[in-house]
Amino acid sequence: MDQGQVRDNRQLQRFELEVGDEVAFADYRRQPGRLVITYVEAPPALRGTGAAGRLMQGLLEEVRLEGVKVLPLCGYAKAWMLRHPEFKDLMI
Repeated sequence: MDQGQVRDNRQLQRFELEVGDEVAFADYRRQPGRLVITYVEAPPALRGTGAAGRLMQGLLEEVRLEGVKVLPLCGYAKAWMLRHPEFKDLMI
């Protein structure tokens, strides 16, 4: 499967990672100085493949470049960030 690149689909307000014909995504809301992650979804065909983790890593790398913080309302996003201390500085 093609690993794909994480991209910010601002029109749909979500970060996306295409893998083959499937798309994992993280819905968000932008607020001054922060990105609020409301929901992360990986289609059934991508579950267990690490796609959601690659999505989170790419998303957080982009956010770091933007210089904003992340408020993970989604349980998966929060748990992923807590398991990856290299991104702890981004969490609010």
